[in-house]
Amino acid sequence: MGDLSRYQTAWIDLRRRDPVLLSPIALTAVIGFLSVLTPHDVPFSRLLPAAPALAASVWSVRATLALGVICLLPVVGYAIALSDMTTLYTAGAIGAVTLAAVYASHLRLQREHTLAQVRAVADATQEVLLRPVPARVRNLEIATLYLAAAPQARIGGDFYAAADTPHGLRLILGDVRGKGLRAVGVAAAILGSFHEAAYECADLSQLAHRLDTTLTRYDIAVPDEDTPERFATAVIVEFPRTGTHVSVLTCGHPPPLLIRDGAALALEPTAPSPPVNLAALIGRDYHVERVPFTRGDLLLLYTDGVSETRDADGAFFPLTTWTARTSAVSPSALLRALHQALVLHSDGSLDDDIACVAVLNAPRRRDP
Repeated sequence: MGDLSRYQTAWIDLRRRDPVLLSPIALTAVIGFLSVLTPHDVPFSRLLPAAPALAASVWSVRATLALGVICLLPVVGYAIALSDMTTLYTAGAIGAVTLAAVYASHLRLQREHTLAQVRAVADATQEVLLRPVPARVRNLEIATLYLAAAPQARIGGDFYAAADTPHGLRLILGDVRGKGLRAVGVAAAILGSFHEAAYECADLSQLAHRLDTTLTRYDIAVPDEDTPERFATAVIVEFPRTGTHVSVLTCGHPPPLLIRDGAALALEPTAPSPPVNLAALIGRDYHVERVPFTRGDLLLLYTDGVSETRDADGAFFPLTTWTARTSAVSPSALLRALHQALVLHSDGSLDDDIACVAVLNAPRRRDP
């Protein structure tokens, strides 16, 4: 209930800050002003029903009703005082529209309440699926970025997770084929398997096979005729507790970027590995690469929503070039700058899910 109350409060605050809230009052004042100043044969008062109709889209039920009454009473008084039947017809129209507007306002508030509940559930679902990643694990600083493509959505088909295991810190970031709730279900299956298998598997190849098996079983348990081939691209990395390297397994996913001394290098695998759930179909094994990862190195994992962001001319976002030129010195600063750059490049129209994880090999902190 706390989450729901928070979203309801957010909706109320949004309305209070929105200048459109004053539009029904402004419309009423303009029509009333014109009705008074213009001759009787120019009946601007017939436009008054528009005021409560407009109020229904932004005001509460009581406020909409109050505005309708405010519009109605002067018209009724004027009609009675002058015995003007035409004006009485206008009063009847105001009354009828006001009643309809009150009902419309009631329906709108019900839908807003439902939307607040859905958003609260979506946030709870995101917290379950995308568990918070620690900001620091030993000498590693970590930051994450997640943006769902749908404006009102909180979750999508992109996913990431971290597990500090006896083998070292293991991270996964991936992208499920497709969108919507079907993609969320596949992502949930993969993440659930990762959080368990990351502690048990001796190496990343074995871990990938476990994820592949999980997704195969998910296909059997939750068949989907519209999506005959469910799979996910992913990149899995392991930072050992000791050592100066990182193990990388790229399962059909865009390669991570290693940022070192002002240069960005795409860690392309020497041997391809299949996406999760396609190993049996393609007939390939999973291949793990070992890459040096020393002090000051920064590793960026990302989904194709980043590299395939287009500008108005259809050009892709130059991720490697941009990363090499950025002055960000921390993972969180890098992802904030990347988010701003993507919004600027796409002119604010990001149309795909985006997930990023940045990891910096920083000096160890000394305990005070």
